[in-house]
Amino acid sequence: MLFTTLPFLAFLVTVLILFYAFPRPARRYLLLAASLFFYAAWNAKYLVLLIGLISIDYFAARWIRHRQGWHRRMALIVSVIANLGLLGWFKYANLLRETWLHLAHPSVPVQPLDILLPLGISFHTFQSISYVIDVYRGQQPVITSYIDYALFVAFFPQLVAGPIVRAREFFLDYFNWRPPTGEEWQRGIATILIGYLKKLILADQFALVADGYFNQPGTLPGFITAWTGTISFALQIFFDFSGYTDIAIGTALLFGFHFPENFRRPYLAASVTEFWRRWHLTLSGWLRDYVYIALGGNRRSGLRTYANLLLTMLLGGLWHGASWNFVIWGGYHGLALALERKLLGREERTGLIRIPLAILTFLIVCVGWVFFRAKTLASSLYVIGQMFSARRGHSLLTAMQWRIVFVVLAVALIEEYYEGLTRLILAPGWVRTVAFVLALWAIVLFRASDQAIPFVYFQF
Repeated sequence: MLFTTLPFLAFLVTVLILFYAFPRPARRYLLLAASLFFYAAWNAKYLVLLIGLISIDYFAARWIRHRQGWHRRMALIVSVIANLGLLGWFKYANLLRETWLHLAHPSVPVQPLDILLPLGISFHTFQSISYVIDVYRGQQPVITSYIDYALFVAFFPQLVAGPIVRAREFFLDYFNWRPPTGEEWQRGIATILIGYLKKLILADQFALVADGYFNQPGTLPGFITAWTGTISFALQIFFDFSGYTDIAIGTALLFGFHFPENFRRPYLAASVTEFWRRWHLTLSGWLRDYVYIALGGNRRSGLRTYANLLLTMLLGGLWHGASWNFVIWGGYHGLALALERKLLGREERTGLIRIPLAILTFLIVCVGWVFFRAKTLASSLYVIGQMFSARRGHSLLTAMQWRIVFVVLAVALIEEYYEGLTRLILAPGWVRTVAFVLALWAIVLFRASDQAIPFVYFQF
Protein backbone atom coordinates (compact mmCIF):
# COMPACT_ATOMS: atom_id res chain seq x y z
CA MET A 1 0.00 0.00 0.00
CA LEU A 2 2.04 2.92 -1.29
CA PHE A 3 1.62 6.33 0.34
CA THR A 4 0.95 7.84 -3.08
CA THR A 5 -2.10 5.70 -3.92
CA LEU A 6 -5.81 6.25 -3.33
CA PRO A 7 -6.14 3.05 -1.23
CA PHE A 8 -3.66 4.48 1.26
CA LEU A 9 -5.51 7.80 1.47
CA ALA A 10 -8.76 5.93 2.07
CA PHE A 11 -7.00 3.80 4.71
CA LEU A 12 -5.54 6.88 6.43
CA VAL A 13 -8.84 8.78 6.53
CA THR A 14 -10.66 5.70 7.86
CA VAL A 15 -8.09 5.08 10.61
CA LEU A 16 -8.12 8.77 11.60
CA ILE A 17 -11.90 8.84 11.90
CA LEU A 18 -11.98 5.64 13.93
CA PHE A 19 -9.05 6.77 16.10
CA TYR A 20 -10.82 9.89 17.29
CA ALA A 21 -14.21 8.11 17.51
CA PHE A 22 -12.86 5.33 19.75
CA PRO A 23 -12.49 5.82 23.51
CA ARG A 24 -8.90 6.53 24.42
CA PRO A 25 -8.09 3.10 26.00
CA ALA A 26 -9.11 1.34 22.77
CA ARG A 27 -7.06 3.50 20.42
CA ARG A 28 -3.83 1.59 20.89
CA TYR A 29 -5.55 -1.62 19.75
CA LEU A 30 -6.95 0.17 16.72
CA LEU A 31 -3.56 1.60 15.75
CA LEU A 32 -1.82 -1.74 16.18
CA ALA A 33 -4.48 -3.57 14.16
CA ALA A 34 -4.32 -0.91 11.43
CA SER A 35 -0.51 -1.09 11.36
CA LEU A 36 -0.50 -4.88 11.05
CA PHE A 37 -3.12 -4.65 8.30
CA PHE A 38 -0.97 -2.06 6.52
CA TYR A 39 2.01 -4.43 6.68
CA ALA A 40 -0.05 -7.49 5.67
CA ALA A 41 -1.38 -5.64 2.61
CA TRP A 42 2.13 -6.03 1.18
CA ASN A 43 2.86 -9.62 2.25
CA ALA A 44 0.81 -11.25 4.99
CA LYS A 45 3.16 -14.19 5.54
CA TYR A 46 5.92 -11.91 6.82
CA LEU A 47 3.67 -10.80 9.69
CA VAL A 48 5.01 -13.86 11.50
CA LEU A 49 8.55 -12.51 11.11
CA LEU A 50 7.59 -9.03 12.32
CA ILE A 51 5.67 -10.33 15.34
CA GLY A 52 8.47 -12.80 16.09
CA LEU A 53 11.09 -10.05 16.27
CA ILE A 54 8.77 -7.87 18.34
CA SER A 55 8.31 -10.73 20.80
CA ILE A 56 12.04 -11.50 21.08
CA ASP A 57 12.94 -7.89 21.78
CA TYR A 58 10.04 -7.34 24.17
CA PHE A 59 11.01 -10.31 26.35
CA ALA A 60 14.76 -9.62 26.02
CA ALA A 61 14.27 -6.12 27.41
CA ARG A 62 12.17 -7.43 30.29
CA TRP A 63 14.81 -10.07 31.04
CA ILE A 64 17.51 -7.37 31.06
CA ARG A 65 15.45 -5.32 33.50
CA HIS A 66 14.98 -8.14 36.01
CA ARG A 67 18.35 -9.93 35.82
CA GLN A 68 21.96 -9.11 36.65
CA GLY A 69 25.41 -9.90 35.28
CA TRP A 70 25.79 -12.29 32.36
CA HIS A 71 22.04 -12.92 32.17
CA ARG A 72 21.54 -9.33 31.03
CA ARG A 73 24.35 -9.53 28.49
CA MET A 74 22.98 -12.81 27.16
CA ALA A 75 19.53 -11.31 26.64
CA LEU A 76 21.08 -8.37 24.78
CA ILE A 77 23.16 -10.71 22.61
CA VAL A 78 20.11 -12.85 21.76
CA SER A 79 18.16 -9.75 20.72
CA VAL A 80 20.95 -8.30 18.58
CA ILE A 81 21.72 -11.66 16.94
CA ALA A 82 18.03 -12.26 16.18
CA ASN A 83 17.62 -8.88 14.54
CA LEU A 84 20.92 -8.76 12.68
CA GLY A 85 20.75 -12.47 11.86
CA LEU A 86 17.39 -12.19 10.10
CA LEU A 87 18.43 -8.92 8.47
CA GLY A 88 21.65 -10.58 7.31
CA TRP A 89 19.89 -13.63 5.90
CA PHE A 90 17.23 -11.80 3.94
CA LYS A 91 19.45 -8.96 2.81
CA TYR A 92 22.98 -10.33 2.47
CA ALA A 93 22.75 -14.10 1.93
CA ASN A 94 22.90 -13.72 -1.85
CA LEU A 95 25.74 -11.20 -1.70
CA LEU A 96 27.91 -13.42 0.51
CA ARG A 97 27.06 -16.55 -1.46
CA GLU A 98 27.78 -14.93 -4.82
CA THR A 99 31.04 -13.41 -3.55
CA TRP A 100 32.24 -16.76 -2.21
CA LEU A 101 31.30 -18.67 -5.37
CA HIS A 102 32.92 -16.08 -7.63
CA LEU A 103 36.13 -16.41 -5.63
CA ALA A 104 36.05 -20.21 -5.40
CA HIS A 105 34.64 -20.95 -8.88
CA PRO A 106 35.05 -17.82 -11.01
CA SER A 107 33.99 -19.52 -14.26
CA VAL A 108 30.72 -20.97 -12.92
CA PRO A 109 27.59 -18.80 -13.28
CA VAL A 110 25.83 -18.12 -10.00
CA GLN A 111 22.07 -18.55 -9.68
CA PRO A 112 20.79 -16.26 -6.90
CA LEU A 113 18.67 -17.66 -4.10
CA ASP A 114 14.97 -16.81 -4.30
CA ILE A 115 14.78 -14.56 -1.23
CA LEU A 116 12.17 -11.81 -0.93
CA LEU A 117 13.30 -8.94 1.30
CA PRO A 118 10.69 -8.25 4.02
CA LEU A 119 9.26 -4.76 3.84
CA GLY A 120 10.93 -2.28 6.19
CA ILE A 121 13.22 -4.82 7.85
CA SER A 122 16.24 -2.47 7.70
CA PHE A 123 14.33 0.16 9.64
CA HIS A 124 12.33 -1.74 12.25
CA THR A 125 15.34 -3.91 13.22
CA PHE A 126 17.45 -0.81 13.95
CA GLN A 127 14.55 0.68 15.89
CA SER A 128 14.19 -2.47 18.00
CA ILE A 129 17.93 -2.83 18.58
CA SER A 130 18.16 0.76 19.84
CA TYR A 131 15.38 0.08 22.36
CA VAL A 132 17.00 -3.05 23.79
CA ILE A 133 20.45 -1.39 23.97
CA ASP A 134 18.99 1.68 25.69
CA VAL A 135 17.28 -0.58 28.26
CA TYR A 136 20.59 -2.37 28.81
CA ARG A 137 22.39 0.97 29.29
CA GLY A 138 19.72 2.18 31.73
CA GLN A 139 18.68 4.98 29.36
CA GLN A 140 15.18 3.65 28.63
CA PRO A 141 12.55 2.25 31.02
CA VAL A 142 11.21 -1.18 30.12
CA ILE A 143 7.87 -1.16 28.35
CA THR A 144 5.75 -3.62 30.30
CA SER A 145 2.79 -3.81 27.92
CA TYR A 146 3.31 -6.04 24.89
CA ILE A 147 0.67 -4.07 22.92
CA ASP A 148 2.45 -0.79 23.62
CA TYR A 149 5.82 -2.15 22.51
CA ALA A 150 4.36 -3.82 19.41
CA LEU A 151 2.77 -0.52 18.40
CA PHE A 152 6.10 1.28 18.82
CA VAL A 153 7.76 -1.08 16.33
CA ALA A 154 4.86 -1.55 13.90
CA PHE A 155 3.31 1.95 13.82
CA PHE A 156 2.49 2.23 10.12
CA PRO A 157 3.71 5.75 9.18
CA GLN A 158 7.37 4.92 9.86
CA LEU A 159 7.31 1.11 9.53
CA VAL A 160 8.45 0.83 5.92
CA ALA A 161 11.16 3.46 5.49
CA GLY A 162 11.55 5.43 8.67
CA PRO A 163 12.37 7.82 10.13
CA ILE A 164 14.07 5.60 12.72
CA VAL A 165 12.22 6.62 15.87
CA ARG A 166 13.80 6.03 19.29
CA ALA A 167 11.66 4.53 22.04
CA ARG A 168 12.06 7.59 24.27
CA GLU A 169 10.73 9.82 21.46
CA PHE A 170 7.73 7.61 20.71
CA PHE A 171 6.71 6.88 24.29
CA LEU A 172 7.11 10.50 25.40
CA ASP A 173 4.12 11.26 23.18
CA TYR A 174 2.43 7.92 23.82
CA PHE A 175 2.30 8.14 27.61
CA ASN A 176 1.63 11.89 27.63
CA TRP A 177 -0.70 11.91 24.67
CA ARG A 178 -2.76 14.96 23.86
CA PRO A 179 -4.80 15.74 20.75
CA PRO A 180 -3.03 17.81 18.08
CA THR A 181 -3.63 21.55 18.26
CA GLY A 182 -5.12 23.43 15.33
CA GLU A 183 -1.65 24.55 14.30
CA GLU A 184 -0.37 20.96 14.47
CA TRP A 185 -3.23 19.78 12.25
CA GLN A 186 -2.29 22.46 9.74
CA ARG A 187 1.39 21.57 9.97
CA GLY A 188 0.65 17.86 9.62
CA ILE A 189 -1.50 18.32 6.51
CA ALA A 190 1.01 20.79 5.04
CA THR A 191 3.89 18.38 5.66
CA ILE A 192 1.99 15.52 4.00
CA LEU A 193 1.18 17.73 1.03
CA ILE A 194 4.82 18.81 0.69
CA GLY A 195 5.77 15.13 0.74
CA TYR A 196 3.41 14.45 -2.14
CA LEU A 197 4.78 17.42 -4.07
CA LYS A 198 8.34 16.16 -3.58
CA LYS A 199 7.51 12.61 -4.62
CA LEU A 200 4.96 12.95 -7.42
CA ILE A 201 6.27 16.06 -9.16
CA LEU A 202 9.98 16.24 -8.37
CA ALA A 203 11.32 12.78 -7.49
CA ASP A 204 9.41 10.96 -10.22
CA GLN A 205 10.36 13.69 -12.72
CA PHE A 206 14.07 13.22 -12.15
CA ALA A 207 13.69 9.44 -11.78
CA LEU A 208 12.75 9.21 -15.45
CA VAL A 209 16.02 10.92 -16.40
CA ALA A 210 18.21 9.01 -13.92
CA ASP A 211 16.75 5.62 -14.85
CA GLY A 212 17.18 6.34 -18.54
CA TYR A 213 20.83 7.12 -18.00
CA PHE A 214 21.91 4.49 -15.46
CA ASN A 215 20.09 1.68 -17.25
CA GLN A 216 22.44 2.10 -20.21
CA PRO A 217 25.29 4.52 -19.39
CA GLY A 218 27.55 3.01 -22.06
CA THR A 219 25.28 4.34 -24.81
CA LEU A 220 25.34 7.90 -23.43
CA PRO A 221 28.98 9.08 -23.24
CA GLY A 222 30.28 12.53 -22.32
CA PHE A 223 30.93 14.48 -19.13
CA ILE A 224 27.83 16.70 -19.43
CA THR A 225 25.71 13.60 -19.92
CA ALA A 226 27.28 11.83 -16.95
CA TRP A 227 26.96 14.82 -14.64
CA THR A 228 23.35 15.60 -15.56
CA GLY A 229 22.40 11.93 -15.25
CA THR A 230 24.02 11.77 -11.80
CA ILE A 231 22.56 15.10 -10.67
CA SER A 232 19.15 13.78 -11.72
CA PHE A 233 19.60 10.81 -9.40
CA ALA A 234 20.85 13.06 -6.59
CA LEU A 235 17.65 15.08 -6.89
CA GLN A 236 15.49 11.98 -7.28
CA ILE A 237 16.73 10.24 -4.14
CA PHE A 238 16.51 13.38 -2.03
CA PHE A 239 12.98 14.31 -3.07
CA ASP A 240 11.88 10.67 -2.99
CA PHE A 241 13.17 9.83 0.48
CA SER A 242 12.50 13.20 2.09
CA GLY A 243 9.05 13.12 0.47
CA TYR A 244 8.33 9.76 2.09
CA THR A 245 9.48 10.92 5.52
CA ASP A 246 7.50 14.14 5.19
CA ILE A 247 4.36 12.06 4.62
CA ALA A 248 5.29 9.80 7.55
CA ILE A 249 6.02 12.74 9.89
CA GLY A 250 2.85 14.60 8.86
CA THR A 251 0.70 11.47 9.22
CA ALA A 252 2.09 10.73 12.69
CA LEU A 253 1.40 14.31 13.76
CA LEU A 254 -2.30 13.91 12.88
CA PHE A 255 -2.38 11.09 15.44
CA GLY A 256 -0.57 13.20 18.05
CA PHE A 257 2.97 11.83 17.58
CA HIS A 258 5.95 14.13 16.96
CA PHE A 259 8.47 12.27 14.83
CA PRO A 260 12.03 13.63 14.52
CA GLU A 261 13.13 15.60 11.49
CA ASN A 262 14.94 13.42 8.95
CA PHE A 263 16.26 15.91 6.37
CA ARG A 264 17.43 19.48 6.75
CA ARG A 265 18.21 20.74 3.22
CA PRO A 266 21.35 18.58 2.86
CA TYR A 267 22.42 19.95 -0.51
CA LEU A 268 23.03 23.35 1.10
CA ALA A 269 25.77 21.78 3.25
CA ALA A 270 29.22 23.37 2.97
CA SER A 271 31.12 20.17 3.84
CA VAL A 272 30.58 16.42 3.78
CA THR A 273 30.51 16.49 7.59
CA GLU A 274 27.68 19.02 7.49
CA PHE A 275 25.95 16.98 4.77
CA TRP A 276 25.66 14.07 7.21
CA ARG A 277 24.27 16.44 9.83
CA ARG A 278 21.48 17.22 7.40
CA TRP A 279 20.92 13.94 5.48
CA HIS A 280 18.88 11.03 6.93
CA LEU A 281 19.34 12.43 10.42
CA THR A 282 17.78 9.49 12.26
CA LEU A 283 20.14 6.99 10.60
CA SER A 284 23.14 9.29 11.13
CA GLY A 285 22.22 9.62 14.81
CA TRP A 286 21.73 5.85 15.13
CA LEU A 287 25.13 5.10 13.60
CA ARG A 288 26.76 7.72 15.83
CA ASP A 289 25.19 6.46 19.07
CA TYR A 290 25.31 2.70 18.51
CA VAL A 291 28.34 2.20 16.25
CA TYR A 292 30.72 5.19 16.24
CA ILE A 293 30.57 5.89 19.98
CA ALA A 294 30.57 2.17 20.77
CA LEU A 295 33.82 1.88 18.79
CA GLY A 296 35.36 4.65 20.88
CA GLY A 297 34.29 7.68 18.88
CA ASN A 298 36.88 10.45 19.07
CA ARG A 299 38.04 9.54 22.57
CA ARG A 300 41.15 7.75 21.33
CA SER A 301 44.02 8.83 19.09
CA GLY A 302 43.46 10.73 15.88
CA LEU A 303 44.18 7.64 13.82
CA ARG A 304 41.67 5.59 15.81
CA THR A 305 39.06 8.32 15.35
CA TYR A 306 39.53 8.24 11.58
CA ALA A 307 39.31 4.44 11.61
CA ASN A 308 36.08 4.64 13.62
CA LEU A 309 34.62 7.10 11.13
CA LEU A 310 35.58 4.87 8.22
CA LEU A 311 34.21 1.69 9.80
CA THR A 312 30.95 3.40 10.80
CA MET A 313 30.37 4.65 7.26
CA LEU A 314 31.32 1.28 5.76
CA LEU A 315 28.63 -0.33 7.91
CA GLY A 316 26.23 2.47 6.99
CA GLY A 317 26.90 1.80 3.32
CA LEU A 318 26.33 -1.93 3.76
CA TRP A 319 23.07 -1.21 5.61
CA HIS A 320 21.75 0.46 2.47
CA GLY A 321 21.98 -2.58 0.24
CA ALA A 322 23.43 -5.98 -0.55
CA SER A 323 26.07 -4.85 -3.01
CA TRP A 324 29.75 -4.06 -2.76
CA ASN A 325 28.88 -0.79 -4.49
CA PHE A 326 27.13 0.32 -1.29
CA VAL A 327 30.19 -0.61 0.75
CA ILE A 328 32.33 1.50 -1.59
CA TRP A 329 29.83 4.35 -1.27
CA GLY A 330 30.03 4.15 2.53
CA GLY A 331 33.83 3.95 2.44
CA TYR A 332 33.97 6.94 0.10
CA HIS A 333 32.02 9.04 2.59
CA GLY A 334 34.05 7.68 5.50
CA LEU A 335 37.28 8.75 3.80
CA ALA A 336 35.80 12.15 2.99
CA LEU A 337 34.77 12.65 6.63
CA ALA A 338 38.19 11.58 7.91
CA LEU A 339 40.05 13.83 5.45
CA GLU A 340 37.87 16.81 6.30
CA ARG A 341 38.45 16.35 10.01
CA LYS A 342 42.20 15.97 9.48
CA LEU A 343 42.66 18.89 7.08
CA LEU A 344 39.89 21.33 8.00
CA GLY A 345 38.86 20.50 11.55
CA ARG A 346 35.23 20.59 12.63
CA GLU A 347 34.51 24.30 12.43
CA GLU A 348 31.49 25.21 10.30
CA ARG A 349 32.01 27.77 7.56
CA THR A 350 29.88 30.92 7.52
CA GLY A 351 29.40 33.86 5.18
CA LEU A 352 29.86 33.97 1.43
CA ILE A 353 32.54 31.25 1.50
CA ARG A 354 29.67 28.81 1.97
CA ILE A 355 28.56 29.28 -1.65
CA PRO A 356 31.61 27.73 -3.38
CA LEU A 357 31.99 25.19 -0.58
CA ALA A 358 28.35 24.10 -0.96
CA ILE A 359 28.82 23.67 -4.72
CA LEU A 360 32.01 21.65 -4.15
CA THR A 361 30.31 19.51 -1.48
CA PHE A 362 27.38 18.80 -3.78
CA LEU A 363 29.73 17.65 -6.54
CA ILE A 364 31.64 15.41 -4.11
CA VAL A 365 28.37 13.89 -2.92
CA CYS A 366 27.26 13.36 -6.53
CA VAL A 367 30.39 11.33 -7.30
CA GLY A 368 29.46 9.10 -4.36
CA TRP A 369 25.89 8.73 -5.67
CA VAL A 370 27.29 7.03 -8.77
CA PHE A 371 28.29 4.00 -6.67
CA PHE A 372 24.92 4.09 -4.94
CA ARG A 373 22.90 4.07 -8.17
CA ALA A 374 24.94 2.18 -10.77
CA LYS A 375 24.12 -1.52 -11.07
CA THR A 376 27.71 -2.77 -11.09
CA LEU A 377 31.18 -1.61 -10.13
CA ALA A 378 32.14 -1.58 -13.81
CA SER A 379 29.23 0.75 -14.59
CA SER A 380 30.19 2.99 -11.67
CA LEU A 381 33.77 3.32 -12.88
CA TYR A 382 32.58 3.99 -16.43
CA VAL A 383 30.26 6.80 -15.31
CA ILE A 384 32.95 8.41 -13.12
CA GLY A 385 35.40 8.13 -16.00
CA GLN A 386 32.92 9.95 -18.22
CA MET A 387 32.38 12.65 -15.58
CA PHE A 388 36.04 13.60 -15.92
CA SER A 389 36.53 12.86 -19.60
CA ALA A 390 37.19 15.35 -22.40
CA ARG A 391 34.15 14.26 -24.39
CA ARG A 392 31.35 16.80 -24.03
CA GLY A 393 28.11 14.87 -24.49
CA HIS A 394 24.78 16.61 -23.93
CA SER A 395 22.49 17.58 -21.08
CA LEU A 396 19.86 15.04 -20.14
CA LEU A 397 17.86 17.72 -18.33
CA THR A 398 15.45 19.81 -20.37
CA ALA A 399 15.19 23.59 -20.07
CA MET A 400 12.01 23.12 -18.02
CA GLN A 401 13.77 20.73 -15.64
CA TRP A 402 16.63 23.17 -15.16
CA ARG A 403 14.07 25.83 -14.27
CA ILE A 404 12.58 23.44 -11.72
CA VAL A 405 16.07 22.95 -10.21
CA PHE A 406 16.54 26.69 -9.73
CA VAL A 407 13.04 27.19 -8.34
CA VAL A 408 13.61 24.39 -5.85
CA LEU A 409 16.97 25.90 -4.87
CA ALA A 410 15.28 29.25 -4.25
CA VAL A 411 12.60 27.58 -2.10
CA ALA A 412 15.29 25.72 -0.12
CA LEU A 413 17.15 28.97 0.58
CA ILE A 414 13.94 30.68 1.69
CA GLU A 415 13.20 27.78 4.04
CA GLU A 416 16.81 27.75 5.30
CA TYR A 417 16.99 31.42 6.19
CA TYR A 418 13.35 32.56 6.57
CA GLU A 419 11.44 29.41 7.66
CA GLY A 420 8.98 29.72 4.81
CA LEU A 421 6.76 26.80 5.84
CA THR A 422 6.32 28.12 9.39
CA ARG A 423 5.48 31.58 8.06
CA LEU A 424 2.97 30.07 5.62
CA ILE A 425 1.22 28.07 8.36
CA LEU A 426 0.92 31.23 10.46
CA ALA A 427 -0.28 33.32 7.48
CA PRO A 428 -3.92 34.46 7.14
CA GLY A 429 -6.46 31.78 6.30
CA TRP A 430 -7.00 32.89 2.72
CA VAL A 431 -3.25 32.62 2.03
CA ARG A 432 -3.13 29.05 3.38
CA THR A 433 -6.22 28.14 1.35
CA VAL A 434 -4.72 29.48 -1.87
CA ALA A 435 -1.44 27.65 -1.18
CA PHE A 436 -3.32 24.40 -0.50
CA VAL A 437 -5.36 24.65 -3.71
CA LEU A 438 -2.26 25.52 -5.76
CA ALA A 439 -0.41 22.54 -4.33
CA LEU A 440 -3.23 20.15 -5.22
CA TRP A 441 -3.50 21.70 -8.67
CA ALA A 442 0.24 21.30 -9.21
CA ILE A 443 0.11 17.60 -8.22
CA VAL A 444 -2.72 16.92 -10.66
CA LEU A 445 -1.25 18.98 -13.50
CA PHE A 446 2.48 18.28 -13.20
CA ARG A 447 2.56 14.72 -11.88
CA ALA A 448 5.50 13.07 -13.64
CA SER A 449 3.91 9.65 -14.12
CA ASP A 450 0.38 8.25 -14.06
CA GLN A 451 1.69 5.05 -12.49
CA ALA A 452 2.61 4.74 -8.81
CA ILE A 453 6.41 4.58 -8.73
CA PRO A 454 7.69 2.85 -5.54
CA PHE A 455 9.81 4.85 -3.14
CA VAL A 456 13.55 4.30 -3.59
CA TYR A 457 14.12 3.23 0.01
CA PHE A 458 11.48 0.48 -0.15
CA GLN A 459 14.23 -1.75 -1.55
CA PHE A 460 16.47 -1.15 1.49
